[in-house]
Amino acid sequence: MTTTVGFVFNGGVVLATDKRVTAGYYIAHKRGEKIWKIDGHVAATMSGGVADLQSLLALLTTRAREYRLAHGRPIPIRALVNYVSLVLFYSRPYVYLVHSIIGGVDEDEGAVLYMTDWLGTVTKEKYVATGSGSPYAKGVLEVGYREGMSLDEAVELAVRAVSAAIKNDPGSGEGIDVVAITRSEGFKRVLSTTARPVL
Repeated sequence: MTTTVGFVFNGGVVLATDKRVTAGYYIAHKRGEKIWKIDGHVAATMSGGVADLQSLLALLTTRAREYRLAHGRPIPIRALVNYVSLVLFYSRPYVYLVHSIIGGVDEDEGAVLYMTDWLGTVTKEKYVATGSGSPYAKGVLEVGYREGMSLDEAVELAVRAVSAAIKNDPGSGEGIDVVAITRSEGFKRVLSTTARPVL
C-alpha cells in the first residue's frame, strides 16, 4: 500500500512517492525511501513487496554499473526495462510482488518513463501512478498533466498528485519525496517533506 507517480516534463522525468511503509494496515515505517537510484540517469519507484523490490532493483543497479564499465556510457533505459521484463516473466510460476515506475533520460530516447508489473508487462507512459493511492493520484495527473511543463510546474503537480492520495488512502502518508532526472543534472532530490503530527 503506497502511492507512487511519475511523468515526463520538458527536459526530464519526475518521480514522487509518499513515505508510509505498511504491512496491510499496519504502519511499519514512517520515513520510507521509495525512490531507488539505479544510475545517475535513471531511477525507479517502489510499490509492492519491499524485499522483492530491493532484490530486483539491486540487480538492475549492478547491471547498470556493469554496462557503464564495459561500454563507457550509461545503459539505455529500454535495455534495463527489457531486462526487468525478462526476469519477472521467467520467474514464473513464482512471482515477484513488484509494481514499479522506471524513468530517466538517456541518449537513445531522451526523457522516458516505463511502468512494469509483477508479470513482466512493460508499458511506455507519459504519466502514471501505482499503489493503493493511485486512483486519487491518477485523477490529479489526468486533469493537470500537459506536455512541455517546466521543472517547477512538474514538481508542483507531483506534490498535488501524491497529496490527493495521502488525503484519501489509508495506505499512503507521512510525507512526500520528489526526484527529478534531467540531462543536465542527472538524478536530483528536489523535495522531501514530512507530515506534521496531529495533536
